[in-house]
Amino acid sequence: MTGIPFILRFREFSFFGYLDGNAKRNQPTVPMRQLFVLILIIVLSTAAISCNDSEIQDVQNQFPPLEYAIAIHGGAGVMSRDMPAETREAYIRSLTEALTIGRDLLAEGASSLDAIESVIRFMEDDPLFNAGHGAVLTNTGTAELDASVMDGRDLSAGAIAGVKTVKNPISLARHVMENSRHVLFAGEGAEHYADQAGVERVENSYFITDNRRRQLERAIERDEVSLDHSGGSATGYFPESANDRFGTVGVVALDRDGNLAAGTSTGGMTNKRFGRVGDSPIIGAGTYADNRTCAISSTGTGEEFIRNAVAYQISAIMEFTGASLHEAASIVVHEKLKEGDGGIIGVGSDGSIAMVFNTPGMYRGAANSEGLFDVKIWD
Repeated sequence: MTGIPFILRFREFSFFGYLDGNAKRNQPTVPMRQLFVLILIIVLSTAAISCNDSEIQDVQNQFPPLEYAIAIHGGAGVMSRDMPAETREAYIRSLTEALTIGRDLLAEGASSLDAIESVIRFMEDDPLFNAGHGAVLTNTGTAELDASVMDGRDLSAGAIAGVKTVKNPISLARHVMENSRHVLFAGEGAEHYADQAGVERVENSYFITDNRRRQLERAIERDEVSLDHSGGSATGYFPESANDRFGTVGVVALDRDGNLAAGTSTGGMTNKRFGRVGDSPIIGAGTYADNRTCAISSTGTGEEFIRNAVAYQISAIMEFTGASLHEAASIVVHEKLKEGDGGIIGVGSDGSIAMVFNTPGMYRGAANSEGLFDVKIWD
């Protein structure tokens, strides 16, 4: 009905004057037929608007907002479809268990932060993945670990880079976020912070597996730096190219309170030198979360994800253009990045899920409150 006063204010009409017969001589009145048509249009328009509102409400009731959603990844790259069946099954089992942990926590009402930390800790402890135990090795034969976490409620974030003795780097990254005034600690400074944080510590040898040693020897022989996501090579399966996989594990989640969170953890690059740090501990590149838009975790060629601020750029496209999560992620992954650079997982503020990559495969999984539970490697 808000349109009625606007119509009646037009100077060429004197609706009230016609009704009471007191219209001024220089103020024309509305003929009865026109008045009847005008009233009929108003009544019909109001009825139509009410009907449309009712129909919209019916649709909204049929599709209530998702209560929770979660997505995980274990790296993207050239996962050969010819990989041994036992290797494929091992990854499917591990991803399924990781996704189950996160799904069950969210279903029970856990926060998105608690869910992503628990799932990433599980993946850091699994030697199949390039994070924590089973991480790839540097040129000197040591493991150097990076991780980051972000809270979508207030853009709080924490990250650590180049740690060698922290059993679960994601937990130290969360400690940085919640208990320090800073965002990122690296190298010796991060180790010193770990002393104060009281997180579990281990010898560097804890992270090293025989398969990772063989992988490093292979990379040194070929004089190459391998962006290895810890795929088949973690089980002793080495495809033709050493540069066929990208590191990191990551989790993004929406909880029952409508809060988003994202986390990422990695061992970096096989045979890396000079304290190289990739995108995983860089907020806005490897990890980003904002309750207004989405939560993102990246996996791929770290330098390219840093240059393109991939995680933040997806959020920004959503915020400033109104694009959906999948639309924004597709623009960045397929138009901003180069073919073969990697991929992302994301959860939107509405519970939508995107898992977009420009490599042949990505170890990934997704679940939500509507019963979705899916684990995949390829298309």
